[in-house]
Amino acid sequence: MTTQEPAASIRIDDRRARGARRPAAAVLLSLLAALWPSQARAQQQRQDGQAAPQAPEGGAAVPRGPGGAIVTPPAPTAAPAVKATPPRALNYTPPEYPPEAEKQGREASVTLQLDIDRDGRVKHAVVVESAGHGFDESALAAAQKLEFEPARRADGTPAPARILYRYSFTLKTASPPPAAGEPARSAESLRGTVLASGGDVPLAGATVSVARVAGASAATPAAPPELTTDEGGAFAFAALPPGRYQVTIAAPGFEPLSVEEALAPGEQLEVKYRLLPQGDGLEVTVRGKRPPREVTKRTIEQREINRIPGTNGDALRSLQNLPGVARPPSIAGLLIVRGSGPQDTQTFVDGTQVPLIYHFGGLSSVVPTEMLDRIDFYPGNFSAKYGRVQGGIVDVALRSPKEDGKLHGLAQMDLIDARVLLEGPVPFLENTRFMVAGRRSYIGESFGPVLEAAGAGVTQAPVYYDYQVLLETEPTPSARLRLTFFGSDDALELLLSDPAPNEPALSGNVGLHTAFQRLQLRYDHELTDKDRLDGVLAIARDDADFGIGPIYFQLDLKTISGRLEYARRISKGTVFNAGLDVFAGLYAVNLRAPGPNRPGEPPNQPFSTRTLQEVSRDGEFFYPAAYAELELAPTPRAKIVPGLRLDYQDLNQQVTVSPRVNGRFDVVPGFPRTTVKGGLGVFHQPPQFQEVIPPLGNPGLKSTRALHYAAGVEQELTRHIEASAEGFYKQLDELVVGVNRPGSIQLDYQNVGSGRVIGGEFLLKYKPDDRFFGWAAYTLSRSTRVPEPGEPERLVSFDQTHILTVLGSYRLGDGWEFGARFRLVSGNLVTPNVCNVNEQSCDPYRTNALFYAPTGTYTPIPFSGPNSERLPAFHQLDLRLDKTWKFKTWRLSAYLDVQNVYNNANSEAIQYNYNYTARQYVTGLPILPSFGMRGEF
Repeated sequence: MTTQEPAASIRIDDRRARGARRPAAAVLLSLLAALWPSQARAQQQRQDGQAAPQAPEGGAAVPRGPGGAIVTPPAPTAAPAVKATPPRALNYTPPEYPPEAEKQGREASVTLQLDIDRDGRVKHAVVVESAGHGFDESALAAAQKLEFEPARRADGTPAPARILYRYSFTLKTASPPPAAGEPARSAESLRGTVLASGGDVPLAGATVSVARVAGASAATPAAPPELTTDEGGAFAFAALPPGRYQVTIAAPGFEPLSVEEALAPGEQLEVKYRLLPQGDGLEVTVRGKRPPREVTKRTIEQREINRIPGTNGDALRSLQNLPGVARPPSIAGLLIVRGSGPQDTQTFVDGTQVPLIYHFGGLSSVVPTEMLDRIDFYPGNFSAKYGRVQGGIVDVALRSPKEDGKLHGLAQMDLIDARVLLEGPVPFLENTRFMVAGRRSYIGESFGPVLEAAGAGVTQAPVYYDYQVLLETEPTPSARLRLTFFGSDDALELLLSDPAPNEPALSGNVGLHTAFQRLQLRYDHELTDKDRLDGVLAIARDDADFGIGPIYFQLDLKTISGRLEYARRISKGTVFNAGLDVFAGLYAVNLRAPGPNRPGEPPNQPFSTRTLQEVSRDGEFFYPAAYAELELAPTPRAKIVPGLRLDYQDLNQQVTVSPRVNGRFDVVPGFPRTTVKGGLGVFHQPPQFQEVIPPLGNPGLKSTRALHYAAGVEQELTRHIEASAEGFYKQLDELVVGVNRPGSIQLDYQNVGSGRVIGGEFLLKYKPDDRFFGWAAYTLSRSTRVPEPGEPERLVSFDQTHILTVLGSYRLGDGWEFGARFRLVSGNLVTPNVCNVNEQSCDPYRTNALFYAPTGTYTPIPFSGPNSERLPAFHQLDLRLDKTWKFKTWRLSAYLDVQNVYNNANSEAIQYNYNYTARQYVTGLPILPSFGMRGEF
């Protein structure tokens, strides 16, 4: 078909949604209006003659939920001194014109009801006025890509809102050929940009029309008489004959503008029009996204969350592609952030801490991607809201169940695991929704035969599963209540028929089991325009069991944790945040392990041949904390966040004080924005349970301390491309170091260690659009430790000097999407027992081990100091291909995720022969393809 690209106009409908869809919400809003009669707005009549209930003053954007109001301009009779602002579109995503409707010459308008959250994202869209013929589906798909400046209360606080949004589908008419003798026409006679006055913000979807001025030449314009601006506010009229034209520009919430323009023969006129807000309409205020309370906050959005190549569609595994995150060993599944240890980074799910983020082997995360709303990652200098950790913070937010009143579900299977999810409304309970999900692996069926072939008898095949149940409701229009139960379980048991050569007593069953459960209650409430209360309470249980032959370790934790935060906007540029953070519970530890060497025994004997000793311990702990922060904005371009956190740990009876301050300043506001940022702070981390609980640990231990320093810059290059650079330095003090204590089973733990981390992070990111997303991240760092005073400084085993990650994903069209990821990382550090024969300094005649006749084993002699040799560099290419088929009521998708495409043999460790006369590299995973299918409705 030779028709032009279909034009779609956008309008924000100032009418409220029909009360028939949510009768209880309408009644509630009416009651609220009655409770605040002096502030209630005069009702505006619908275009269809019906009146809609109004929200109280300050509620131009009532918080989320079915009771939320559609943004309505205030009535002239009740105009407040300071206005609230409704959501404002930041982009325009034209919907695809349904092919069948286009062939049939159909035009239509579709009105949607959009729920917009505090960050300006469309959380939910539902059709209010349907057009059929594929228009509804196209409009809904386009609406999910919209971005808004969030609604703001009179004091500037971001708030959720509900608005009506209309897409108009209009077919363009083709331009006829020029008549004989008609003057030549310019390719683009009139082009320009429509902006909002006062901030030069592009207005997408504005209507621009042209008409011949009376008395002008009789020639008529062949171009369409009306166009709509694109996402950049641009428009262009082609093939307009010379002459004078009346140009009229209109946009919802703005005063219309009408100007006269003259087009000269053979010339192109380029203009820029600025529209003023209507006096009683929508107030347009140019504000950027609210700056974070941290120096650096990296957020992975829904568009990116399950399309990153090499992650097998697992969102949480994508964290390993961000700046500052080191590459863990191939099967570890750990998070190593800015040179800190894996235990120094905490993970939260909806505000509750979980003990682990990945199932064993790092194959999958403990929370399915389909339930995630976003992932916030703080590599350092985080807010006083977080404590008891000195590395980084990962805060995972679960999404809300869909609110369209329908039942939705999905089922997915790949070569590793299978999962299901179901969500929808709870019968007989208004404004209440549920979501249930579960996942189970079947890698045991695949890996079991491999393990048996390697000589290990499989008693219990490796298996993991996780489960989630979520209920959510809005008890009031300004509050949300969520009850969630989720957990994870990993188990593996093998039978070793032949012990290792250097540990003859280690044989029999080898078992590993980890599990946790969380019952969580979360409550968020917008108390007033200036006050907000957020709270989360969780009851939890953690289990960890490890055994090999007669040796075992068991840990059982039963805990209760909670956080309550109150936020108060004191003035236009001042917000006060205060909170309580409590972590308490019961612990039980059981251990059977080899004791120290008996008098007269040489120190280099096998660990497993020592006399076994048992230790059992149980008790309770109480870790309360309080914090306070000020968010100060002395100017619209600057933000300073000083904070203070106070922690107490009863196991070692210590109080720690952690002051922190972060700041940001827009050197160049607006576009292209340039922002400088920086921060410094004190971060304390209590010792691990086994380090402080007697008789295993030392109750006199103190918390370790880290001083974080960071400074950086962010630069917008284009509307979609942003670059950032940040330098960081961490001074680590009072680190816990364990040394052998003569005659005792446990180590002697003391706060005698120190260390430092220095580095820089660089990120070039293309923000997700309709087709593409991607980024290039590079980290340069050095992490060292001094175990005891007087000892030399040395690199830690997980130090990686260079970390480069480049990835991207592109939608090819027709349901196809292709992505790639390439990583280049410095090799991990090891402590060698045999020198590398490829080095000239290697002495092949060196004695590498001592033979002990009673056990017939060799004990290695370290070749050099700890972490003195770096393995070869790691490099790997991963590819991902997705295909989606859309049907009338459901959707089918398939993906192929191939890791290590060119099958590079990356070195992960060093393996030695039985008498330590030779060595070879242990390589990681070879090329690993994974194929998956998903159906959803």
